[in-house]
Amino acid sequence: MFLALRELRQAKLRYALIGMIMILIAWLTFMVTGLANGLASDNASAIQNMKAHSFILQKEANQKLGQSVLTPKVLKDIQDQVGETNATPLSETTISLQEEGTTDKMDITVFGVDPTSFVAPAVKQGQSLHTDELNEAVVSEGLKANGVKIGDVLKNDDVNQSFKVIGFTNKSMFSHTPVIYVNMKQFQALQHAMGKANVSYQAIVLQGNMESLGKSVVDVQLLTKDEMVQSIPGFKEEQGSLTMMTVFLVVIAAFVQAGFFYVLTLQKTSQFGVLKAIGTTTFYLTKSVIGQVLILAASAIIIGLGLTYGVSALLPDSMPFVLSNNTILQYTAILLMVSMLGASLSLLQITRIDAIEAIGRAEA
Repeated sequence: MFLALRELRQAKLRYALIGMIMILIAWLTFMVTGLANGLASDNASAIQNMKAHSFILQKEANQKLGQSVLTPKVLKDIQDQVGETNATPLSETTISLQEEGTTDKMDITVFGVDPTSFVAPAVKQGQSLHTDELNEAVVSEGLKANGVKIGDVLKNDDVNQSFKVIGFTNKSMFSHTPVIYVNMKQFQALQHAMGKANVSYQAIVLQGNMESLGKSVVDVQLLTKDEMVQSIPGFKEEQGSLTMMTVFLVVIAAFVQAGFFYVLTLQKTSQFGVLKAIGTTTFYLTKSVIGQVLILAASAIIIGLGLTYGVSALLPDSMPFVLSNNTILQYTAILLMVSMLGASLSLLQITRIDAIEAIGRAEA
């Protein structure tokens, strides 16, 4: 480590340049990752945060919640098999609502749930849903950014429906629209107002592992929570594009560091030859290079994280950005591994240096 630190002090500008590049790559990697996680949450947090193991949808629905239609008979058949407490209906529709007294409309996803079931929203502020009360809703706290408060009324004059906000739950989004939760009685009233006479559900939510259940009920399909999230329109495509960007950033980081340290090693061939001639071991020289790589990579990651948190603090609340501790640890490990991989060419070159040949080349 002595040699590594001494070189870093002697060639400050050279190492500062590669350090800046590594900082920019780490910063961009964390920003893109945070954006990917934020968009995932903005698209699917209502499903991701639901206390559910799996979902039953109509077989012909192509794994799309909005296309699924399940009858009360299907719900009864499933509840008879697994018990009423382990299976609960979920209804979903999208509607435009506006606050009473305003003209600005908001696209909202309405989830119909049983307030006594395991999928009922956990209330952070206000009251929970009641089983038989009409015209009340627990809404995503993300709507606070739109000026929504407890006691406000959200309405749609086209179908003559209104919902009084009685509570806020954690930020809950579905397909990039905020979610409001109503009881099943209210959701059926909304369905009737929208011209759907028959009672139906979009999904049946299960708790516990019941993989064999879907085979015993006709014309339904069983999806895990992850499969349900992946089936949300645009989710896979959105995440795939951002993941590809992150992969390219990591690959670029590997090539940049590989090129820099390899050229640096070639320039120092004669010095390494002299050191070998006076008894310095190859292990000591490779350890010195590894030390330099780790110091630069760790510093770049720390500074990159600092810049990421600084920028995220300036982002508006409407900007979907989530950077969890697990994600930080994961990409920190990846960037450190990529740095070591990038330095592997230099380590190989050091092992091949012949002391006598290197000294002779230096004298020539």
